[in-house]
Amino acid sequence: MRSLILCLSFSLAIATQALAAPVFKIAMPQDLKAGTVDGRLMLLITPREGVEPRSLVEADQLLASPYLFGVNVTQAKAGSTLTVDASAFGWPAASLSAIKAGDYTVQAVLNRYETFHRADGVTVSLAPDQGEGQNWTIKPGNLYSTPVRLHLDPSANGEIKIALDHEISPIPPKADTDFIKHIRIKSERLSAFWGRPVYLRAHVLLPYGFDTHPNAHYPLMVFHGHFPDDISGFRTTPPDKDLKPDYSERFHLAGYNRIQQEEAYRFYQTWISKEFPRFIVIEIDHANPYYDDSYAVNSANLGPYGDAINYELIPEVEKRFRGLGQGWARFTYGGSTGGWEALATQVFYPKLYNGAFAACPDPVDFRAYTLINLYADKNAYQLDGDTHAVERPATRNMYGETFSTQRDNNLWELAQGDHGRSGGQYDIWQAVFSPRGADGYPVPIYDKLTGLIDPKVADYWKENYDLSHIISRDWARLGPDLAGKIHIYVGTADTYFLTDAVYYAQERLEALKTPAYGGEVDYGDRAEHCWNGDHSLPNAYSRLHYNTFYLPKILQRIADTAPPGADLTSWKY
Repeated sequence: MRSLILCLSFSLAIATQALAAPVFKIAMPQDLKAGTVDGRLMLLITPREGVEPRSLVEADQLLASPYLFGVNVTQAKAGSTLTVDASAFGWPAASLSAIKAGDYTVQAVLNRYETFHRADGVTVSLAPDQGEGQNWTIKPGNLYSTPVRLHLDPSANGEIKIALDHEISPIPPKADTDFIKHIRIKSERLSAFWGRPVYLRAHVLLPYGFDTHPNAHYPLMVFHGHFPDDISGFRTTPPDKDLKPDYSERFHLAGYNRIQQEEAYRFYQTWISKEFPRFIVIEIDHANPYYDDSYAVNSANLGPYGDAINYELIPEVEKRFRGLGQGWARFTYGGSTGGWEALATQVFYPKLYNGAFAACPDPVDFRAYTLINLYADKNAYQLDGDTHAVERPATRNMYGETFSTQRDNNLWELAQGDHGRSGGQYDIWQAVFSPRGADGYPVPIYDKLTGLIDPKVADYWKENYDLSHIISRDWARLGPDLAGKIHIYVGTADTYFLTDAVYYAQERLEALKTPAYGGEVDYGDRAEHCWNGDHSLPNAYSRLHYNTFYLPKILQRIADTAPPGADLTSWKY
């Protein structure tokens, strides 16, 4: 789950016009570099003043979201005019004609698509990641307009003209430092699948003394998570004394930005201390045309990301930075998406890793796909009774207050892109877990408009990506390689209702015999997303300690399972 706050300055053009059924005429640039452009044109409308509406498009902040209206664009030429009218699909208003009269800030954004001719024989039109983490509001190359202030009045006639007069600039590459290195490799597997060069990146945190101990080889810790901008939570300088304190609504803490800097600097101090064991940490950038990461598995719609990461990227990291390069010395951990990925990596590549620490994981049992039982429920959006239906919630806080529903989240995504092209959370689950459709796009798990679940697709999900089911089904084969390696942690008040899936998984894990699963499942009382198993600190702090919290368990695991003759000393200095 991701949250993005954009602080952008702009000059706000003021205009007052009256509209009946609103019709927006949006001009393409005259100097368009490409001959024509495909994509999704978004019209954003908010009552707020002094903001760019695109900065308010955040999955975790639907109550602050602007109205979104989207239309597909095909072969748009330089200087041409695009239209957004009452026929455009929108959320939370289904149509422009449903917006109440008032003053609004309006902005248009064109999310550009490219054509992919894949090795599986299909041709699809998708938005390639441009280094931003599959976020169309900041994607380099996307076109956007200067925000204008309008008076919209459905009782009057009128037409609004807007120009796509800006293009988002490229993102500069990250610079290497003494401790953090950045590598980028071409994946032959992914390039073959997508029909064009595809690259994987890794941010690598090197141990203290790496250069002065050339004979040392190191264990590898793979820290999975959403699109990493860089190594997270590592800072070699004290907190910025001039930093203006913010306020975290999530944790009800003033100055949380300073707390994050303090903890990042404390991690650095721990990292270079004499008593601290030396190892390599990597965070992986595997953004793709559907989302900010691939979920680190092979799938019909994204291609062989699991194999590319584990058979191409990981060996290259270990080769360049003197990893020990053996399964007993590799561990994987992460939270949320990263929690699911950590467990899935361990399950699908059981011999390559010696332990997975999955915190607040995305649904690990599809009997609780958040609050939806994909195998028993008929509708994902509502719980049907004899005389009425109750909407299923999607997000909450630790006090149980609900901030969005399943219907809200899915229609919000649909406004941003059909065929699963929104770049949103539910669309990536569908892209990863679903079979490929006849049109080349993921087969919907449920109807995006009505919420009706497709049981055939649900069965495909079960047999291929329901981790709890797969572990139980294949335990005779997997058990010898997974016993003692599975650790799962979640808060009982998880923001995205991820707790129930862990309950189901725990029941299955504890029923396993010969061998027993020998791992750990733990719950944080009233802890929201993304509790990592630490009972000693509030979640606001413990979630910043992933790279050190699991270390005692990891070191014990190494001591207990390293094969005879294993290097247990060169990396301890």
